[in-house]
Amino acid sequence: MSTEKDPEIEGHDENDETAANYKPPPEKTIEEIMAADQEDESLRRYKEALLGSAQTERIVVEPNDPRKVIVKKLALCVSGRDDMELDLTGDLTQLKKQVFVIKEGVQYSIRIDFITQREIVHGLKYVQKTYRLGVPVDKMTHMVGSYPPKKEIQSYTTPAEEAPAGMMARGTYAVTSLFTDDDKNEHLKWDWSFEIKKDWN
Repeated sequence: MSTEKDPEIEGHDENDETAANYKPPPEKTIEEIMAADQEDESLRRYKEALLGSAQTERIVVEPNDPRKVIVKKLALCVSGRDDMELDLTGDLTQLKKQVFVIKEGVQYSIRIDFITQREIVHGLKYVQKTYRLGVPVDKMTHMVGSYPPKKEIQSYTTPAEEAPAGMMARGTYAVTSLFTDDDKNEHLKWDWSFEIKKDWN
C-alpha cells in the first residue's frame, strides 16, 4: 500500500537524506524559459512544443483565484467500478463525513484532477499519510511532475496499490492528503477517510 515509508513509522530513511540534500531549480517565468538557450534550435522547438499556447498568452483559467495550481477533485479508481470522487472545490471540512468503502485486497489507484494557470509549476508532488485510531500506518509520495499553464483540467493517476486484507485490516482509516511542489508550496491539503470491508456492501 505504500511507495515510501514514513520515518515516523519505520525509523531512519535514506530517502530523507537524499531529499534533504536536493535543491530544486529556481523558479522561472515562461518568458525566461523561452529566452534561454535560443541558439539551440532543437531545444527551442522542444520548449515550444511543451509550452504550446502558454508561451504566447498568459493562461488564466480562474481570474479570481490567485493560485497557480487549483486542485479540483480526488477520485478513488477501481477497475470495473464507478470512480468514487471527492469534490475539493468546496468546504474541505465536510470531506471527513464522506467515507469511501473499499473491498479488502482490491487494486486501486488515486486520480487527482487539477488546473495550472499563470506560470509553469515545477515538481508537483502528491503526499498521502494514512492513520488508524490516530496512529500513522502508511505514507506514500508520488512525483507528479512539472506542468505548464493549460486551459483544460490536467490529471495525475497514481500507480495501482493493493488494499490491505484480513480481519485485522478491516476498519476505518483517516487520510491526510497534500498537493505540494519542489518549493514546498502547499497547493491544497485536505483530510478524508475510507473503510476497508470484506465486501463492497
